[in-house]
Amino acid sequence: MILALALLVVGGMALVNALTGDHDKEPGPAGAAPSDSTDTASVSPRRSTQAASAAIPLLVRVVGPPTNVVVKVSDTGEIAAQGVLQTGDTRTFREAPLNLVVNNGSSVQVTIYGKLQRARGPGRATWFVDQR
Repeated sequence: MILALALLVVGGMALVNALTGDHDKEPGPAGAAPSDSTDTASVSPRRSTQAASAAIPLLVRVVGPPTNVVVKVSDTGEIAAQGVLQTGDTRTFREAPLNLVVNNGSSVQVTIYGKLQRARGPGRATWFVDQR
């Protein structure tokens, strides 16, 4: 019983670390690009940054309290990312179609193919990212 509890705790910690830890050293979930401190707008012209962000299917940024986030690849049902994202965390997903579900819709800014989506209120919120 204690062993099972210990395994559950260690597994939970590993999941949290995978979603919120240092992504430069470890690969992220399938389809997710790690966020880093280098802002592409500061190293490339604005026009190419806008074109690049328009090509990215999904960008999720936590601007409010931490919230649970689940991103599922619609075609396969594979979970691309799941766990609690902290304030300031950003995740980019470069494949589509995707389903995004967050526990607190008012905590996140969602950008789909470069277009900032309408803000949602508190509570569960979902977005669908089609394949272009």
